[in-house]
Amino acid sequence: MPKGDGKLVAQNRKARHDYTILDTIEAGISLQGTEIKSIRNSRINLKDGFVRFRNGEAYLFNVHISPYDQGNLFNHDPLRSRKLLMHKRQIAKLQEETQKKGITVIPLKVYIKNGYAKVLVGLAKGKREHDKRETLKRKDQEREIQRALKDY
Repeated sequence: MPKGDGKLVAQNRKARHDYTILDTIEAGISLQGTEIKSIRNSRINLKDGFVRFRNGEAYLFNVHISPYDQGNLFNHDPLRSRKLLMHKRQIAKLQEETQKKGITVIPLKVYIKNGYAKVLVGLAKGKREHDKRETLKRKDQEREIQRALKDY
């Protein structure tokens, strides 16, 4: 958990397989109504999420937060775009980096820190198919080495 401890709520496991993570930044999420209750119940899916920039602000798209079960007509839209709370310098840096070819910003983890929902966004570069195979091969080799060392 970066920058202090918090309760991990959701993790984008596929991200490290599909992308090479170049840098990470912690950001707050602007939530409405019962969204925080759904997040605390781990009812969030980061799988297809990504970050886009509009008017000098960062927005989180395609992240599904399920409607709260005990909510009423004031429940939220599960796939709405959510504003990320970051410093202007951080947004400018990320926006500048995404102008390069093949670079995108994706959510990696969502956790609760000091009562607030935080998202760890990563500056990512897409992997090609042979890179993914190479990564899996390297992990298997490391696992074999650890297994061999454990036997001695």
